[in-house]
Amino acid sequence: MSWRLFASTFGAIFLAELGDKTQLATFSLSASSDSRWTVFLAAASALVATSALGVLAGEAVGRLVPAIWLERAAGVAFIAMGAILLVGRR
Repeated sequence: MSWRLFASTFGAIFLAELGDKTQLATFSLSASSDSRWTVFLAAASALVATSALGVLAGEAVGRLVPAIWLERAAGVAFIAMGAILLVGRR
């Protein structure tokens, strides 16, 4: 196992998930529930399932498209989203 890859993936996903709608939904469900462990286990299972789908889809796309093109497409998408957010905020 590559610990460097593990750490970079963990850090990226952890930071991306902080304060997003998933965390807020989990917060709300936990606040209105008597069983925090049930909410935790259900939320953790859902995140694992969606991550598994992402890994499987990424592997499939990675077999068809060279990694450099995926990186470039991701870069262009992030730049486009940033530009849209900058222009949209007046």
